[in-house]
Amino acid sequence: MSLMPVSEALRKLLHSAAGEPPRPCETVELAAALGRVLADPVIASADVPPWDNSAMDGYALHTRDLPRAIDSGLPISQRITAGMAPEPLQPGTCARIFTGAPLPAGADCVEMQENIREEDGTARFAQALRPGQNVRPRGQDLTAGSVVLGAGHVLRPQDLGLIASVGMARVKVCRPLRVAVLSTGNELVEPDQPLGPGQIYNSNRFTIRAALQRLGQDVIDAGILPDDAQQTRECLEQLASDVDVIITSGGVSVGEADYLGQVLRDEGQVDLWKLAIKPGKPFTLGQIADKPVLGLPGNPAASLVTFVLLVKPYLLSRMGVKRTTPLALPIAADFTWDKPGGRDEYARVRVGEGRLQLCGSQSSGMLSTASQADGLALIPAGSIVEAGQLLDFYPFEGLFD
Repeated sequence: MSLMPVSEALRKLLHSAAGEPPRPCETVELAAALGRVLADPVIASADVPPWDNSAMDGYALHTRDLPRAIDSGLPISQRITAGMAPEPLQPGTCARIFTGAPLPAGADCVEMQENIREEDGTARFAQALRPGQNVRPRGQDLTAGSVVLGAGHVLRPQDLGLIASVGMARVKVCRPLRVAVLSTGNELVEPDQPLGPGQIYNSNRFTIRAALQRLGQDVIDAGILPDDAQQTRECLEQLASDVDVIITSGGVSVGEADYLGQVLRDEGQVDLWKLAIKPGKPFTLGQIADKPVLGLPGNPAASLVTFVLLVKPYLLSRMGVKRTTPLALPIAADFTWDKPGGRDEYARVRVGEGRLQLCGSQSSGMLSTASQADGLALIPAGSIVEAGQLLDFYPFEGLFD
């Protein structure tokens, strides 16, 4: 069986996500909307700013009065601060004005205070100005009726401020997915339990749960499933009746004890399996009782890599997010890679002195190098890498957000 390219697997995952029903929506207070996904576009109900205003502390005037302003100065007819409604500007005068204050009717520019000499209520100007200089015009940021943010946008801190600037206190967002996390294997033990012969602590559960929580999903911890076909079948069917997505780690290969893959093949379906990716080849997409099952490899680094590159885009797409492709930065390698492989390899790297440095062993069973790393560097299948060569670097901050 040939290995499926990562790009093809991702295309199939996103196609599968697009075939699922749209997410239910809810309206939340703006202060509680961080990280949520907009269900509807946000439309500006008014211009921002709602009136022409001064971009700095200074003096407002009309450019037709500049010859007199430069020759003998202009009397100061009023003082305008932010939050007040100014009087129309008297012809042949100027107004003392402060940053953010509305421009008075009859003025068309502002001179900064550093260029003005004020004497006995008169402002003396030293240079020519043009109409609109140092003025923030009405609607400069947003115009009434324009789209502020589109549906499918993940709300960031600056987005909440932008929405508030058009007077909205609540937004309609998609409800989080209800995601079950399940680990498989008789060898797994929870961290607070003593290890028996041949056992290891269950680390994937904590990595996956934390990643899902960072994405704002509703996480159901389904614990550890022993290597038993009947228990695997019953557990998957029960979870399928209660959640939107099931994410598993381990048990998706073809070994005699890999019951998860067997149950999916016998009782459900397998839509993709065995990818041309390292680490993470056994990644699986299947279904049980019409609910998607995303099977991650059991090796910790492989589980991490396949989650951020494949599971996360799938979940975001289910939430209606329009852009699911992770940010890639071209950064030069500070290492050589002289053994071209048959799969795309995502190496754990750190950034030091502007270059990518390998974080020790790239074994799929080693999670310590992921904690030392700043992100992943893509080494395409069949490639060698020379020092100084540009590689696509995926920062963990972008992969997990």
